[in-house]
Amino acid sequence: MTEVNQPLLFEMIRSFTTLAQTLNLSHAVAELNSTRQTVRRHISQLEEAKQAKLFTVENRRYLLTDAGRNALPEALDILARGTGWLTGQSGQINGLQFLRHEDTSGWCHYQQQHPIARAFTSSGDLLHSVIRAWSMAGGYIEDDAFKDVRPYCTVSRSVNGRWLFTEVGDLSSYVSWFGWKRARSSIGASLGEMPGGSGFGLLVGAAYQEVEATQSMRLDHVYTLFPRGDEGVLSPICYERLLLGARYPDHSYAMITVVRRTYDVEIHGVNNDMLRLMPEDMLM
Repeated sequence: MTEVNQPLLFEMIRSFTTLAQTLNLSHAVAELNSTRQTVRRHISQLEEAKQAKLFTVENRRYLLTDAGRNALPEALDILARGTGWLTGQSGQINGLQFLRHEDTSGWCHYQQQHPIARAFTSSGDLLHSVIRAWSMAGGYIEDDAFKDVRPYCTVSRSVNGRWLFTEVGDLSSYVSWFGWKRARSSIGASLGEMPGGSGFGLLVGAAYQEVEATQSMRLDHVYTLFPRGDEGVLSPICYERLLLGARYPDHSYAMITVVRRTYDVEIHGVNNDMLRLMPEDMLM
């Protein structure tokens, strides 16, 4: 196996992901503020280390090989995690994911993963009721065992790497926060892009990837700012979020999301004064 110059590894991955997304050497060089020779050298070193061609060149146009396409998602993830770790946006607490982002506009997002057992000690019974129903239904959303809790859920499916709403429950947090007009208009729409840039968006999206890959469940506590109601004014919101891997009637993959707005969240760096910025009438 070829030895990799580890101090250069981060830059090699940056060159690869940038060229893979632009497929244009001149554009990649400009975005990286680098040189053509440097980018080519980084790609060559990475290909040698991985013992696989990542690109082909046809008529001066770069094209990803199968190996390149397979390597890109993991390379983007490594880059996002590395950048997040360096900037303090990403870390671990008791071995579980912790995310934090604040920008100059005032927007912020704090997210801390918790053990599933925390759902059963929640101050409300919504989450463990959904887990119980999900288990009895064998993960199938159309099963009778899931019928009573289904109105509190949103359901989505992955299409070309994007999660699209297929169902928004009438009693879900989504409806009571955003309003029924937006809820009804969301079917078939994407869950949306997270503020904070594409790198931070990848870190946030890792929760969905984890549940999809394991076909299990995950619990996060979140404090952030969301547009509220028809006016779309950014407002503080804090909640428990449960993700569950599920199945449609045709056995294709579904993602169930259950959100319960509550002050009963534990997030590093978020104090009670911040939590109380969410109005009490928005508690669930």
